Amino acid sequence: MAAKVEPFWKRKTLAQLDQEEWESLCDGCGLCCLQKLEDEDDGAVYYTRIACKLLDLNTCRCTNYPKRRDFVPDCIQLTPAQADEFRWLPPTCGYRLVAEGKDLPPWHPLICGDTEAVHNAGISQSGRMVSETQVAEDDWEDYMIFRAG
Repeated sequence: MAAKVEPFWKRKTLAQLDQEEWESLCDGCGLCCLQKLEDEDDGAVYYTRIACKLLDLNTCRCTNYPKRRDFVPDCIQLTPAQADEFRWLPPTCGYRLVAEGKDLPPWHPLICGDTEAVHNAGISQSGRMVSETQVAEDDWEDYMIFRAG
């Protein structure tokens, strides 16, 4: 009987992941592409259901991922070197979970093989978002959904 091989995210550090492995940690929830508000008093970060103008509101995928920074210069490129800064990511995020030494949830595509599972589990905001092009920035507080942390 062959020994069971641990999945790459359990046997490698984030720095050891190749680009394909790194990208596959993304569960496709799109929550990192939602606009966030920071409380000036305590630094708390709040997610809104206002999506980046490039995010497809149903699939939760970037409509121009390779060139996104040309259109959204402040788009954050997540890298393994930033793992200590991932606390702003939702607690369900594959990048954050692996950085914290936790396992991926059952609905993660790497576990279940289904890219729609994140939506079926209600993790994403698929169908519940609005584009940033539709909401005045002064009204963003009206769209807050949860606090990061």
